[in-house]
Amino acid sequence: MAANKPKEVQPGYTGECNPEIFNLSARPEIKEKKSGQLPDETIRKFFEDGYVMVENFFTKEELEPCREAIEKFVDQLAQKLHGAGKIKDLYKEYGFFERLSKIEEEFPGANIILHKYGVLPQAFKNLWTNDRLLNVVEQLIGPDIAGHPVWNLRTKTPQNEATTVPWHQDSAYLDRDSYTVLQPTAWIPLLDTDQQNGCMQVAHRGHKTGKVATHQCCYGNTWYVMLEEKEMAKSLGIDLEKDIITCPVPYGGMLLLNNMIPHRSLPNLSKQIRWSLDLRWQKPEKPAGFYGIREHLLFRTSRDPGYKIDWSSFEGDNRWDIQKEYVNDLDVLPNAEDKDFDTTIQGPWMKKWDLVNHNTHTAKMEDDVKSTWHAQQVKA
Repeated sequence: MAANKPKEVQPGYTGECNPEIFNLSARPEIKEKKSGQLPDETIRKFFEDGYVMVENFFTKEELEPCREAIEKFVDQLAQKLHGAGKIKDLYKEYGFFERLSKIEEEFPGANIILHKYGVLPQAFKNLWTNDRLLNVVEQLIGPDIAGHPVWNLRTKTPQNEATTVPWHQDSAYLDRDSYTVLQPTAWIPLLDTDQQNGCMQVAHRGHKTGKVATHQCCYGNTWYVMLEEKEMAKSLGIDLEKDIITCPVPYGGMLLLNNMIPHRSLPNLSKQIRWSLDLRWQKPEKPAGFYGIREHLLFRTSRDPGYKIDWSSFEGDNRWDIQKEYVNDLDVLPNAEDKDFDTTIQGPWMKKWDLVNHNTHTAKMEDDVKSTWHAQQVKA
């Protein structure tokens, strides 16, 4: 593959406001109603509120293959850890909602390894490009649709700091090109979610300024950026007593978000793993990838109704490995086995915001990188 020159990481705060990109004026005109498309009022709510919850959208037949793919991932991880002597039992008798937790008890951080596995199984591809789902995305950004390079499998094991994501705007993780591009996200749980097992909360209409507020890094002993509530109130006009909305989403539903709406996930206080996927899209003519690590992938084009997706650019190199190169983490784990079992995550967003809290994840960044950014050549 050809090498790309990655973008230099620029400071995250710009003070720029682009409300016209994320509010109702950005809603595209839809001339033809298609299968799966949502009522006009639902789409209006997405643009006015910055999010909308959609219940009973997916069928069991569309979601069950994703569960099966995850079960295979968990088994592969168990086999690998067991083969290396990291765990004593494969825990095969445990099911979809418990097995990773049992592995985690023996090997803390196993959920992080699975979270950054970075492999797109066919079931995930099918869901991401589901015709009815893309028809909904067309209602948000128009007929030309690309998949954003950042997608995630959320491995939310119970009572685990590493799976409890603090307040943030998605663009806080992305390069600054995303500040002027609407990037809808579908958060898709693979079980019924509620406050007990860690559903999502959003800051109602926190996107209306079209502005990215000042974030910090990193939250607790994690790799997450964090947006303080006082900053949300000051910079985004959020009423912390009235605007925080809890969004329990049933299995078969989804939460649609834009990249400016502040949101977080609550702690998982249940005894089951809360599995979920987040998938993103954007207009291909307004590319805003991920610091040059990987660009978007064309899913649909109005110029060619019969267009076939070429997944080759989304396979091969693992974005998590390349992210390490962005923070000069090339020689920290020279042993291949150690690399396979590394439970830390690093990425360019750590250079974007003030590093106010150091932990095991930031410790992998070389001291000079903590104050100065050095771009490198990496594989596309």
